[in-house]
Amino acid sequence: MTMSSIKIEVVLRENYRCGESPVWEEASQSLLFVDIPSKIICRWDSVSNQVQRVAVDAPVSSVALRQLGGYVATIGTKFCALNWENQSVFVLATVDEDKKNNRFNDGKVDPAGRYFAGTMAEETAPAVLERHQGSLYSLFPDHSVKKYFDQVDISNGLDWSLDHKIFYYIDSLSYTVDAFDYDLQTGQISNRRIVYKMEKDEQIPDGMCIDAEGKLWVACYNGGRIIRLDPETGKRLQTVKLPVDKTTSCCFGGKDYSEMYVTCARDGLNAEGLLRQPDAGNIFKITGLGVKGIAPYSYAG
Repeated sequence: MTMSSIKIEVVLRENYRCGESPVWEEASQSLLFVDIPSKIICRWDSVSNQVQRVAVDAPVSSVALRQLGGYVATIGTKFCALNWENQSVFVLATVDEDKKNNRFNDGKVDPAGRYFAGTMAEETAPAVLERHQGSLYSLFPDHSVKKYFDQVDISNGLDWSLDHKIFYYIDSLSYTVDAFDYDLQTGQISNRRIVYKMEKDEQIPDGMCIDAEGKLWVACYNGGRIIRLDPETGKRLQTVKLPVDKTTSCCFGGKDYSEMYVTCARDGLNAEGLLRQPDAGNIFKITGLGVKGIAPYSYAG
């Protein structure tokens, strides 16, 4: 596939403050995502080009599909269920109750239907925060919560290998993509190691997704790009640059999961930066990557 066939376009011009957690819903041909500080969960219908939003009462950092219908989301320090039709939110579990300044950040459902998500201290400015305050959790289908580890700075991108034996994870301020052995049956993780070290101009690793060839795509916050990595060799295979600096996350979607959707942020840009990047905070679609993604998993509880 030649680079020249890659096409980057804006599909939603809403200038979100901090777009995050894109996830494709095949049934409705829609892209779900959140705007964290605006406290909204959005659903963009790719057929009608309409966007619906549900407002919640705290920063909302991730959204995911739910097998029973509706969605699940991480709101403040709560795992929640969301009924889209009547816009009602139901709390399933709460974490970090001893850390009043914490909030959830990125989250994703694993192949067994557990909802993994991690926390961080609330930022005083983008990527400026009290360190080591976060933890990684998962919400099991019975609504019980498992805590994996603490001392996290900014819990971020996550996904699972195609054979479900490896869990990939980003703690942003470590400037690495890490891997763990992963037990699908129990949800246990172990044997943490680094699979990729960010290069200086790639800046801060943020959201992440896996493709159908088992390679990882990482959004580079402040780096204005998405990079494709081979987690087995630790090599970068491809860089796709976007016309915005604060790329936050990515997912595959659309027909056969052959399109990539990318979220980004405008918070933290000064007046000059906003003038230079009129598309900051918009939702991008990338076509012609020559690789497909896989369908997202749905929470089983």
